[in-house]
Amino acid sequence: MELGPNPSQPPFIDMHTPSVARMYDWLLGGVENYASDREACARLLEIAPSTQLLARNNRAFLSRVVRILVEDYGIRQFLDHGSGLPTQDNVHEVAQRIDKDCKVAYIDNDPMVLAHAQTTLHDNSGTLVLPMDMRDTERIHSATREFLDWNRPIAALFVSVLHCIPDSDDDRSPSAVVRKTAALLPPGSFMVICQLVSEDPVVRDDVTRMMDVTTHGNWGRVREPHEVRRYFDGLDILEPDLVDVVDWRPEVSPPPPDLRPTDWVEWGGVGRLVR
Repeated sequence: MELGPNPSQPPFIDMHTPSVARMYDWLLGGVENYASDREACARLLEIAPSTQLLARNNRAFLSRVVRILVEDYGIRQFLDHGSGLPTQDNVHEVAQRIDKDCKVAYIDNDPMVLAHAQTTLHDNSGTLVLPMDMRDTERIHSATREFLDWNRPIAALFVSVLHCIPDSDDDRSPSAVVRKTAALLPPGSFMVICQLVSEDPVVRDDVTRMMDVTTHGNWGRVREPHEVRRYFDGLDILEPDLVDVVDWRPEVSPPPPDLRPTDWVEWGGVGRLVR
């Protein structure tokens, strides 16, 4: 593992303020979380009972899409924004099982993610960890120039992270970050994007309010499908278009409509640069 720019001393880990990365870890059955994270998950599950199922569906989608990009599209480089604290099947594990020379740059500004990476990835030269905000597109590009080959296709992953970014009128909004990243990618690259969406305004508002307060502002907004579709403007969307992630090239039959969540879903897909 290579470690990107970071302070000489690791950042302070606040055990009392819930972290989205640690909450996601708990939802996946991990152990890298604290009581505050588990309590926050309990409140979230009261509002949106399908949350744990969605986290697992999303993790399966990530593994599936990485495998397909490596096997079917020849991608050997990945830029994983908001990588979090997965318990198994990290992007590099999935990709390097197919081709040991695959490279993965992980970007996350959660101090526990950095600590986790230092202990688990130290012997993997095909990984780079950058303790950066995923909105700092130019800094990420500069920091990965020696690690990734920016003349060859790269898959940029924004998997279940854009709902953590608040709306704004500047270049740090979710749509602006997606556009800036796409503009830097070499020809033949891909964008993998999904986020939590809901057609129910009560769920959108209640989850957004609860998570914003719980994480002390480290949250964005639960959005609607049409808003996520705009992230793919200018991209060639791969089949089967933008969907609930359980329907994106499933390996087993997805659940029928009457067994699906009605509160919210993880929604998105894969786009290819057309230039």
